[in-house]
Amino acid sequence: MSGDQSGSVLKKIIRKIGQECAAQGETLPETLVAFMVKAVVLDPRNEFNVDQSLTKKDVQKLVQLCVTRLLDTTSPSLSTIKMQVYFDMNYANRAELLSEQHRVLEGRLAPVVREITDGRPRVREEMESVYQKIVSYVLLSSGLGSPTDAEVVREVTAALQSVFPQTEMTTFISFSKKNKEQQLKNLAMLVTGIRLYNREFGKGGRSIDDLPAILHEVIPSATRTVDAGLNTCHRLAHQYTALLESMQENQQRYTQLSSFKLKEALFNVRQYEAFLCILLSDAVTSAQEVEKMNVQFAATMEQLKNTVQNKVSIDTKEVFPLFVTLSKQWSGFQDEILLLSFLTNMTNNLQQFLEIQSQLFPEEVLTSLLEGVTVKSDEERIRETMGTRVNVSDFKNQEWLFPETTDNFDQLLIQYHGFCAHAIGVKGLPLPGNPAIGILRHKERCYVFSSKEAAYIFAQDPDKFIQLNAEKAKEHAELIQLLELCHQFEYLAPYAQAKNADKQLMKPTTKCDSSTQTDTHILPPTIATSYEWNEWELRRKAIKLANLRRKLTHAMQTDLSHMRRENSTQVYLPKHVSTQTKRDNSSNVPRPQIFLQGLRGGSSPTTCVVKVDLTRAVDEA
Repeated sequence: MSGDQSGSVLKKIIRKIGQECAAQGETLPETLVAFMVKAVVLDPRNEFNVDQSLTKKDVQKLVQLCVTRLLDTTSPSLSTIKMQVYFDMNYANRAELLSEQHRVLEGRLAPVVREITDGRPRVREEMESVYQKIVSYVLLSSGLGSPTDAEVVREVTAALQSVFPQTEMTTFISFSKKNKEQQLKNLAMLVTGIRLYNREFGKGGRSIDDLPAILHEVIPSATRTVDAGLNTCHRLAHQYTALLESMQENQQRYTQLSSFKLKEALFNVRQYEAFLCILLSDAVTSAQEVEKMNVQFAATMEQLKNTVQNKVSIDTKEVFPLFVTLSKQWSGFQDEILLLSFLTNMTNNLQQFLEIQSQLFPEEVLTSLLEGVTVKSDEERIRETMGTRVNVSDFKNQEWLFPETTDNFDQLLIQYHGFCAHAIGVKGLPLPGNPAIGILRHKERCYVFSSKEAAYIFAQDPDKFIQLNAEKAKEHAELIQLLELCHQFEYLAPYAQAKNADKQLMKPTTKCDSSTQTDTHILPPTIATSYEWNEWELRRKAIKLANLRRKLTHAMQTDLSHMRRENSTQVYLPKHVSTQTKRDNSSNVPRPQIFLQGLRGGSSPTTCVVKVDLTRAVDEA
């Protein structure tokens, strides 16, 4: 059967199921029916072969099973699936919600903008009509007051005339359509800023609500409501988990509790808890944004006061940007009001999917079942295993991540919504995992465990337990979204998850000490020596080359060089010759030593000189 034919058959089956449910007084959305059809076919207990075409008997069986499950008002599983479909079809994050709100507002203002920009007024009455439409546009786009309130209209008109008098309508009409639209947006922000400034001094703005004060009251109220729902979820989840563990440990307890749909009820509570955590995170983000905007709005208002200071004339270049900033900040307050209203509605509407808990397990019934059973909270379970961790040396081919060795440890995307990867398939229980034991990274996905023993068992054959968890999800279709198994069941993944399925998982960054050394210049230099950045230098070279093209090389021969050729001769270089003579000898002769006495005279009148020769003989030398 081709894809078009199978799609046509599926639509007929969905339509038939919806008609039979409507005939019994239950009108269901088509999305819910389609999900239930695929879930029933996927359940191996129903014995449908997804690789073969459905026979007529199979179609009848499928329709009957789907109608039975969709009309079972006592099924926690159906309530969980309804909750998942509702959340998937109605929830939007901050960016999506604000973008949609702005798109809707622009759509509502489009007819007014079209009348203003497309009009070609020529007479005075037509000019005034267009000016009144501009006043309406400014009022509607700001959302500060009703267009039917005469006092508000007068206030807006006065503020508009202070920055855009009617005498400038002729210039406005001459603008292009695009410039007119931009001018309208600027005028709306300027008028809004002026009205907010006047409101600060009590000169108008009575129709403007005090949004910062409202948000100051609404945000704590919204968070308290979500916190109350989370506390209820945590209490029920801990009690159901304790009862299910007691069933597995005691056969008598299993016989007593097997008739109760405890496991489906636990899945319902855990899914409700997951959705409330998303809403609480959005509420906390909104509170942080409001706190930041309060500071910015007060600073802008103070700066505007200091700029104006009762001056008769003010430079528009100084004050207009402050009015625009004030308007944008007030729009931020309006956005937060919208977001909190949306979160409050989502929280209130989700409560209907938890009502089945009180029907199946009234307070007195649950109290009697818990007699003699020790109830542990998620925090207590994690605290019990804080002192244990996996020994990496016990595993040769597995990668384990720990807080001290992984950079973005707290931001890792944990599989199965942070539940123990071993307990889901083996026990069928969503037990909280403790990352401190060690996070197993297997095939680019991260898994946590509720105990060291569970981690060791899972790590021996991860693929086996992953498949076991998938089989458990086939039996309980609500686990597909609860455990975030869209990568394994893409055809059953909710729209909100399917559109983000291609988003890359955050990869852990393992810390380690490393060092590298590189050459200073790995590649040979590529500097072009002939490159010139100066175009005048290039021009000079071009002229030089052009002149050379007109030059010729000349040669001439003189009389002295006529018929001459180069000659060369070869000579023998003189040799270095030496001779040896007789040897030199020397002798030593005595040194003469002769002394004369009496040369200086004495006491006698005559000089008597005595010569003494002390020279040694030659033979004595």
